[in-house]
Amino acid sequence: MDGSQRRGLIIGGIAALAVLAVLFVVVGADRVIETLLSADPALVAATFGFALCWLVAWSLMLRTVLGSLDVPLSVATAFLVYSGAVFANNVTPFGQAGGEPVAAALISRVSGSRYETGLVGIASVDVLNVVPSISIVLLGVGYYATTAAVGERLEVAVAVAVALIAAIVTAIALGWRYRSAVVDRLPSAVGRLAGRLDRFDADTVAAGIATRLRNFFDDIERVGTSPGRLAAAVGLSLSGWLFQAAALTVAFAAVGHQVSPVIPLFAVPLAYVAGATPLPGGLGGIEAAFVALLVPTTGVSASAVTAAVLVFRGGVYWMPVAIGGVSASVLGVRTVR
Repeated sequence: MDGSQRRGLIIGGIAALAVLAVLFVVVGADRVIETLLSADPALVAATFGFALCWLVAWSLMLRTVLGSLDVPLSVATAFLVYSGAVFANNVTPFGQAGGEPVAAALISRVSGSRYETGLVGIASVDVLNVVPSISIVLLGVGYYATTAAVGERLEVAVAVAVALIAAIVTAIALGWRYRSAVVDRLPSAVGRLAGRLDRFDADTVAAGIATRLRNFFDDIERVGTSPGRLAAAVGLSLSGWLFQAAALTVAFAAVGHQVSPVIPLFAVPLAYVAGATPLPGGLGGIEAAFVALLVPTTGVSASAVTAAVLVFRGGVYWMPVAIGGVSASVLGVRTVR
């Protein structure tokens, strides 16, 4: 990690702590802490168990996608690699956008594959996760609307999520549609910019980028020609979302509140839109988004909702950070040896 990256991480971490501090002040820190201290330990453990099931499901999803790229990984290695990828996402700004390059390098080192192949693998997992997420959001909100009035806040959240996902899908589609133009023009443009620096040769830089882009698009095409693996990956993605929704439902039970499982079903994907903020893994922003969504939809007090969210985030954020940090270190040492 160079100086600029370290400064970015420190600034992002301070910003995340500031957002969390404001959230605690607004909802009442003393009430949140009191609720957390009275939480049912067995149900807290169950929350972490469901979170672990999510991590396993999406690690198997990564293994399935990499299998279509002829990159074999054992189940255990896939779990460690994906945990390391989640760790990278959770400690870098802008969520997946910040952590994917690190995750791709980890996959490449462990499997011996090209860096572009690792990037396609982890990026494919993120893209495929969009399909079931938007589906369960629309289904969940639709069912919720049959039992309660949909508030303006929820309407705005759904609209923003759909618009953001539509923009991402459109950008991906355009990039794929005009991939030949991208390969032909982007390397030379970057090469010219690099050539202005004395340390780089423009032609060498352009040739290297062109090769990587061609490999990248070739690997994407290979993923798309495995319909069986794609279907399995989408099924594992859906399982992961359901495990997260179950974890949030149990987290509410742990702090003494029963909520309809339908609400976490659409709240979990919607709140993760806040992960696009320049905070490490969306830390602070995602918690605030959860509270903003869950207070009006559950009717539970803000302090109890915050406590439930903190229990949930302990399982889906801090546990993967701990597991992923260790696994990334172990895999890195093994690779060096």
